[in-house]
Amino acid sequence: MTRKTTGTDAIVVGSGPNGLAAAITLAQAGHSVQVLEARNTIGGGCRSAELTLPGFVHDTCAAIHPMAVASPFFRDLPLHDYGLSWIQPPLALAHPFDDGTVAVLSLSMHETTDSLGGDGVAWSDAFTPLARDFDLLIDQLLGPLRLPRYPGALARFAPPALLSANRYARTRFSEDRARALFVGMAAHSMLDLSQPISAAFGLVLGMMGHTVGWPIPRGGSQRIADALAARLRSLGGTVQTNTPVTSLEVAEGARAVLFDITPRQFLDIAGDQVPATYRRTLGRYRYGPGVFKIDWALDGPVPWTAPECERAGTVHLGATFEEIAASEREVAHGGHPERPFVILAQQSLFDPTRAPAGKHTLWGYCHVPNGSTVDMTDRIETQIERFAPGFRDRILARATRDTLESETTNANIIGGDINGGMQDWRQLFTRPTPRLDPYSTPNRRLYFCSASTPPGGGVHGMAGYHGARSAMKKAW
Repeated sequence: MTRKTTGTDAIVVGSGPNGLAAAITLAQAGHSVQVLEARNTIGGGCRSAELTLPGFVHDTCAAIHPMAVASPFFRDLPLHDYGLSWIQPPLALAHPFDDGTVAVLSLSMHETTDSLGGDGVAWSDAFTPLARDFDLLIDQLLGPLRLPRYPGALARFAPPALLSANRYARTRFSEDRARALFVGMAAHSMLDLSQPISAAFGLVLGMMGHTVGWPIPRGGSQRIADALAARLRSLGGTVQTNTPVTSLEVAEGARAVLFDITPRQFLDIAGDQVPATYRRTLGRYRYGPGVFKIDWALDGPVPWTAPECERAGTVHLGATFEEIAASEREVAHGGHPERPFVILAQQSLFDPTRAPAGKHTLWGYCHVPNGSTVDMTDRIETQIERFAPGFRDRILARATRDTLESETTNANIIGGDINGGMQDWRQLFTRPTPRLDPYSTPNRRLYFCSASTPPGGGVHGMAGYHGARSAMKKAW
């Protein structure tokens, strides 16, 4: 049975980046705080482990971290003092095509536009203003819906962001290279790319690629969580692992309880502490598609046909705009594409701590319907072979996870949904319920601080920061 935490000002349930960010925010304000984690390691979606063979370090969920280095909250923390360092691959993203050519996303606008043929000027016209406005936009984008501090910058971003990714790609670009590069980024939304606001995800990731890059943490994503926990402990906060929370009994005496979990778990733990109308609204919260994930231990680097892929931390496989859009549409309608859109990360090319000398890791996934148990291994590896003939000959071992296995390892990944809930226009800023303060509940003691609140999925800690600020305004 979990020990009660009497005498502690605040309890945070869950030790993902948002939970740790919430705890740090409270501790920096002078409150005593304890984080309770059900698993034996902290981090939530920011964990690393030897999933395949000894010496091969794999990220269990999040791997590439533009939002972490962009996060206003993380940027204000001295996380480098606690062992966190970043590696910036030469290219943020490579997108190969069947003819052996490749489109790239780089910190260098010139390098990016050079890879896009006739759409180079159109790409620069789209992303140069966004990159220039980055510091004005990022706090607005990584927070709840509120009056803008810089309305001019938001007015430039919002009209194209409200479009579907498909419409934006067709109207902005005339050739498939730029269209495919853009919709590949937009597909991180896990939406049907014909849906409104799916373009926003491509715009944000592209903007970050041109300003902060898409870096990786040296040693694995676990280092982010470890640095956050070390910062919390330096402020007097504590973290208790192997402590599943099943009721509010554990938080007796605490002034505030913050939940780095999704609405489904909240209802199981604290549903009887909020009104029935609020419970019913939470019960209608929608979860999005899931992922089928594979980690590989390799005998050498991926043998890409396009050499530019060897310089990229992230590789998108799906070739054409039409193929990617069709794949995401099929998933959104409950299907399993024969040619899925595949997202790969090849950290060991740039971080030698990830694998034994001469060996490599590869991290990848494709989207599948929520709750799917279909094995997508062959379809994913066929996509890789399409752009890297001989890939299968380099596989030493693989570890696969379907959506339900992912949920078993991290209870927040409901049905394989790594974003904490559907991020469409109906639920992006109204998550988990439509409230002026989405982090609060009708109970002034209970607060959300998870990816099920704005700004949604990603490793940025901003949901935790805003959740803690909500609690400090109302619970004290």
